[in-house]
Amino acid sequence: MIDYDGKRFRKVTAGPEAPVAHYRQDGDLVWGSSAGADVRRGSLTGLAAPDGRLTFAYTMVLTDGRTVSGRCESVPEVLPGGRIRLHETWERYGPDAGSGTSSIEELPCDAAPSTHRGRS
Repeated sequence: MIDYDGKRFRKVTAGPEAPVAHYRQDGDLVWGSSAGADVRRGSLTGLAAPDGRLTFAYTMVLTDGRTVSGRCESVPEVLPGGRIRLHETWERYGPDAGSGTSSIEELPCDAAPSTHRGRS
């Protein structure tokens, strides 16, 4: 099983101001928080499968006051050097409903601190 505890992720195609997600893990339980750019606060809670796949629900409060919620399934890819890229298939609910795919990548340990505020 991949250990996600303490890892930070950012969208692959995003710049340094993009939201950063900080993951935590205890056994198969995974949770996290995010902030940055247009995300005031985000959170996720879900499960990790033995092969490292993640299934979770997420919520976000955006800077314009909108709230977003949905679900996501992530498939890990271990990159050269050991960092993780997660290939995500997501679905968003509500007035801005939609679905799609994206990828997030683990930030190197020496990367600048995230804009994350508050407790995990």
